[in-house]
Amino acid sequence: MSGVPGSVWPVTSLETTGTTAASLTAASGDPAANPWLSWDYVQRNWGDISRALEQHAGLTVQAVLIACAIAVPLGMLAHLRPRLAAPIVGTSSVLYTIPSLALFTVLVPWTGIGRTPVLIGLVVYALLVLVRNVLVGLGGVDESVRDAARGLGYGRLRMLLTVELPNAVPAIIAGVRLATVTTVALVTVGVVVGYGGLGQLMFRGFRNNKYHAEILTATLLCLALALVLDLLLWLIGRAVTPWARRGREA
Repeated sequence: MSGVPGSVWPVTSLETTGTTAASLTAASGDPAANPWLSWDYVQRNWGDISRALEQHAGLTVQAVLIACAIAVPLGMLAHLRPRLAAPIVGTSSVLYTIPSLALFTVLVPWTGIGRTPVLIGLVVYALLVLVRNVLVGLGGVDESVRDAARGLGYGRLRMLLTVELPNAVPAIIAGVRLATVTTVALVTVGVVVGYGGLGQLMFRGFRNNKYHAEILTATLLCLALALVLDLLLWLIGRAVTPWARRGREA
């Protein structure tokens, strides 16, 4: 197996001696020979597991960062120009309704298989949640705050950047948390183009006579990754919005 970052893992290349042997045992139909939890499986296949987890986390973080870089300016533009709000949200909604398997498949002829089509798809799916939360956050700023800014001579753009956007941070962080958890789940679908992170292990487990330990290990790691990233974003949100915490305590 290639250890080069960004390399594609064809499903066939993920076969290891330990997994193949275990899958043959699982085919016997004996529940004791095909446990759902197996520390022995983790030890024998830690190389595959760690690489899949690294790939999964990297795709998730990169996709959410790119989506934020696109969604925040779009949300700000829609807030400044309300006429553009419906087209922007509508377009992101239409893109969100495209089935992930179809989107990845459509992208392959132009991007090839591997990381690129998966990353593009993940960014597309994260946009709707992020754009909506940016708009909700900016629109939810107290009108008295805006009036005070106008009284101080703030122009429209200055008010957006220095008053409305900071007050919208809690809503934006909430959107980022939701988009991140959703992206962790969607990465697994990338297995159809050979770059699905932990989804590669899930697919291999189903293909190898439904090897329970492989399937459940990958599933639990997906859940753990989503929880860890959500917790980190929650802590970041608390750190960058101390005024919101003080307001709740008061």
